[in-house]
Amino acid sequence: MFESILNAFRAPDIRRRILFVLGILVVYRLLAQVPLPGVNRDELAKFFEDNQAFGILDLFAGGGLSSLSIVGLTMNPYINASIIMQLMQGVIPSLQALSREGEYGRQRLNQYTRYLTVPMAFLQAFGILSALNASGIIVGGFGLGNAMSWVQMVTMVAGAVVLMWLGELITEKGIGNGISFIIFAGIVSQAPGAVGSLLQGNLPLRDIVLFAALAIVAVGVIIYIQEGQRRIPIQYASRVRGRRMYQGGQTFLPLRVNLAGVIPIIFAISILQFPAQLALYFSFSTVEGVRNVATAIAGFLSSTTPQYAIMYFLLTVGFTYFYTAFTFKPDETAEQLRKNGGFIPGIRPGRPTQDYLARVVSRITIAGALFLGSVAVGPVVAGVLDPNLTGIALGGTGLLIVVSVVVETMKQIEAQLMMRNYEGFIR
Repeated sequence: MFESILNAFRAPDIRRRILFVLGILVVYRLLAQVPLPGVNRDELAKFFEDNQAFGILDLFAGGGLSSLSIVGLTMNPYINASIIMQLMQGVIPSLQALSREGEYGRQRLNQYTRYLTVPMAFLQAFGILSALNASGIIVGGFGLGNAMSWVQMVTMVAGAVVLMWLGELITEKGIGNGISFIIFAGIVSQAPGAVGSLLQGNLPLRDIVLFAALAIVAVGVIIYIQEGQRRIPIQYASRVRGRRMYQGGQTFLPLRVNLAGVIPIIFAISILQFPAQLALYFSFSTVEGVRNVATAIAGFLSSTTPQYAIMYFLLTVGFTYFYTAFTFKPDETAEQLRKNGGFIPGIRPGRPTQDYLARVVSRITIAGALFLGSVAVGPVVAGVLDPNLTGIALGGTGLLIVVSVVVETMKQIEAQLMMRNYEGFIR
């Protein structure tokens, strides 16, 4: 691993990509230190000490929400907009047709996602500031008739748009997925403080050992999932192109057990926290009935309850299948094999190949989805069984994202190095 990193820095183009990503992450962390105006910092700190729902959001924001920085919304509006756009592709024929138009269609869909991110950011900024105002955190009050309130909302929306732009720059000019890297940087920035709090919490040795064991098992399972793949043999017949004849050969099509990577976890957390956020906003309502219903929903969706763990598991499994369907299309793969003269031994080209690939992907995704869901809820279950380990639910989610991003990034660096005949650690 370390040898691969050294080799990557020896290659000028890869070094530029890595340094570009590091530079973007430094800019993100600097923006996370810029506070929003008109906020009572002492009351804000007390609010986050007793609020699990906002604690999970703050995990993705890298502490930017607990300090209410200008990028406190982090990538949540963009993630929610992406989920909505992908769901709409399955029900709106024009968007589905656009998704099949190659690079042009992808760019158009990305543009629609950017447009949708802005109203989503306004909605989330309004809700967060309204909830904080009910706790006496916003100085001078919050309301649509207040000029300072509009300054605060527009500033938070601008911060979310800037983060969206930085994430797309990482995806385009760096290495890896920009959304995952932004969230990764936020989580890693909180790691030293989280470890320090754990060691100073006077926890029994049994709880610390359990925490370490869960972390080691989670890392091992995540790496196992990321590296696991099913190799489909592909045979190429001899073919003539122009005046040249190409000899046939045999290769394989690698299908990863977890084609969706870490995205299902991010999507599951975003969807699971959305109703909890709405309930928290309405829990400060002056109408007693609305306030009681919102309080009951917020308690039901608390991260320390068994039902939260069950829904987290089901959403992770469901989004694994959902995202895999968008990242791997058996019909397009079968068509590409047919055009290039390739076929799977024993399977006829065309529709039979498409059905075979769909069946194989569906089966291996079962294993990947169950593993990913189990690792995701493992720390949550530990927190439910032992109240002393409640904070592990947040740490477990962060660990999933961090390990997955690191493994995926190393695989991409390794792929770049293999094109330059470097020997790496992935074989």
